[in-house]
Amino acid sequence: MRAGVRVCVDVGSVRVGLAACDPAGVIASPVRTLVRDGEQDTDVAEVAAEVRDRGAIEVVVGWPLSLDGSEGPAALRAAGYADKISAAVPGVPVRLVDERLSTVDAHRALHAAGRREKQFRAVVDQVAAVVLLQAALDAERAGHTPGRVVQEPQTRRKPRHRKHSGARTSEPDATEGRD
Repeated sequence: MRAGVRVCVDVGSVRVGLAACDPAGVIASPVRTLVRDGEQDTDVAEVAAEVRDRGAIEVVVGWPLSLDGSEGPAALRAAGYADKISAAVPGVPVRLVDERLSTVDAHRALHAAGRREKQFRAVVDQVAAVVLLQAALDAERAGHTPGRVVQEPQTRRKPRHRKHSGARTSEPDATEGRD
C-alpha cells in the first residue's frame, strides 16, 4: 500500500463532491461540495488547489460506467472532467475508478445516519466521494489496482519514429526512408 493523501472527486452535473484520505491512505473523509462551473471551470481550479494544498499523490475520479460495464454519456463526461483535472495538476496521476452504485450507497449511509432526503443535496456528493475513495483504498490494500490512470495532456505525444538501424526484419520498418 502506497502512503500518501489521495483526493477523490464525485462528478455530478450540478455539484462535485470531494473527499480525501489521511496520509497513511487508510480512512477516507468528506471534504466539501463544489458547484459545477462549466463555463469558467472554477470548480476544476478548486479541485486542483485542494490537491496541491494536501500534497496529494493521486486524484481518484468517479467513473459512472453503465451496469453492463460500458461507457455511456455520464462516464464520458466524467472522463472529460478527469482530463481537465489532469491538465490542472501536472505530475499528479488522475485515476478513473468505477463508481457504479456509489451514490446509492451514499444514500443508504445517509438514511442510516438519520438524514432526511431534503438534507441530502448538500452532502450526498461528498459521501459518494468517500464511498468511492474508501473502495479504491481497500482495493489497493488488497493488492489490486483500481480503475485506470488518465494520461497527462503534456505526455500525449505523437509516437516517435525509430531511425533505421540497418538490420532487416521480416516486415519493413514503417519509418524506412524517412530520415
